[in-house]
Amino acid sequence: MGRLKGRGISSRIGAPGSRLRRAAPASGDTPARRSTDWLNTARWQKLRRKVLARDGYVCRQTGVLLIGTYPAGDSPVVDHIRPHRGDPALFWDEANLQSVSKEWHDRVKQSREKRGLA
Repeated sequence: MGRLKGRGISSRIGAPGSRLRRAAPASGDTPARRSTDWLNTARWQKLRRKVLARDGYVCRQTGVLLIGTYPAGDSPVVDHIRPHRGDPALFWDEANLQSVSKEWHDRVKQSREKRGLA
């Protein structure tokens, strides 16, 4: 059987993508850090537990007892009262956090944010 090289037939399989992460730019070059990085830290989990205990596991908006587990509507969510939009000072400010039910957060709060009211 003959070889296929040099006969104008190209591979349909593209070059493999890199599995290496891109190096982070210098600290002065980066835009505001995304909150998803902060939510996966021990510092956030500790602050979240502190806010839930402070509020007594009761939703500040509806008064519902937050006893469910995800994905139940009465499961606890710690929400930023004022959206932080990547601002670390606002993200970590305990006074800017409230305990709310998942149902309220996913319906009312996100609806307000999409309309620009929050």
